[in-house]
Amino acid sequence: MKILMVNKFLYPRGGSESYMLYLGEHLKRLGHEVEYFGMYDEKNTVGNSAGLYTQNMDFHSKGLSRFLYPFKIIYSFEARKKIMRVIDEFKPDIVHMNNINFQLTPSIIYGVKKKGIPLVQTVHDFQMICPNHLLYNFEKNTTCEKCINGSLINCVKNKCIHSSRVKSILGVIEAKLYSFFKTYKKVDLFVCPSYFLENKLLGAKSFYSGKTKTIHNFIDKDKFSNKFNNDDYILFVGRLSKEKGIENIAETAKLLPDYNFLIAGSGPDEDMLKGIDNIKLAGFLTGEKLVEVMGKAKVLLLPSVCFENCPLSILEAHSLGVPVVTMNYGGMAELVKDGITGTLVSEPTPEGIAEKIKDTVENVDYYNNLKNNCANEINNILSVESYCEILVQEYKKLVKR
Repeated sequence: MKILMVNKFLYPRGGSESYMLYLGEHLKRLGHEVEYFGMYDEKNTVGNSAGLYTQNMDFHSKGLSRFLYPFKIIYSFEARKKIMRVIDEFKPDIVHMNNINFQLTPSIIYGVKKKGIPLVQTVHDFQMICPNHLLYNFEKNTTCEKCINGSLINCVKNKCIHSSRVKSILGVIEAKLYSFFKTYKKVDLFVCPSYFLENKLLGAKSFYSGKTKTIHNFIDKDKFSNKFNNDDYILFVGRLSKEKGIENIAETAKLLPDYNFLIAGSGPDEDMLKGIDNIKLAGFLTGEKLVEVMGKAKVLLLPSVCFENCPLSILEAHSLGVPVVTMNYGGMAELVKDGITGTLVSEPTPEGIAEKIKDTVENVDYYNNLKNNCANEINNILSVESYCEILVQEYKKLVKR
């Protein structure tokens, strides 16, 4: 089978890129032909035989081309034209989209469907129902669902996109345009990493009905199969930003001075965690070092204020036998069985988080039971092999139809 993977970035950058690149690599090992379409960048690690990519858009550029960006991020004639040429050259059986907004735009959907190719999209965030992609209000530091069934003007009022009125207006124009033309209705299958996200889509628009399938994310099970002796620290892994609950981590650490907190990550709000005696900043970690740090943790703490989708850190912690303390909402609550593989926090406050950490760690029998259950949880986590088997079956159904 020939598969064209589409993503705005074609090099390791974030979660969607890691997903796409690892998935494409394994599909090739299974004997499928895989090519890629996205934005040109000298860091690109994959590509297509036609050598066609969209022009690089650097939003920090000071050149004259930046004045055209407000138009290009809503509808890219270049992306539509070039993906059609790539399709003519490669002749894929399936086109699989990932993150496309701003640099590629949903214009490529029209190009793909004009060629009559089945189209799959993995939905990595809430972009199709929320202009800032997160269902989160940065000003109030709380979840927000006002745009799902209400007015998109809320995005402009709250300056939801990068705290910018102009960017928020552009985001609303994009959302209204593609909603009016029912562009996403042309997609044949939406792969959702969580039932939570799937239900949000189904509740937003009737045309999603019958077009969604939840498949939880996969991990490299061999990489996370080792077992380590636990150390005494509470671990956080992720981006150091407000929506990830960084403020709550700082205040929780102050409430628990006898507990050690290790923070693996980087981000714009890192300063919030500095100067606190029982917090150690390890920086951004990957590979074997991350596996070791996670495997030795007493508990993985994931206190996100926003609705997480399907956090890989939870899957990775469970596979290493590490219990998780996280919030009782979003995709987080979907992955952690309360009292079985971790502890769910109902109130996203430092007091509520601190209480649940103590309940988890200080009750020895309870904690050991969590660890034993986590050790068996690896059997319920998808490997890339299992994930591809499910996905290829969906591909075949679409091609046959």
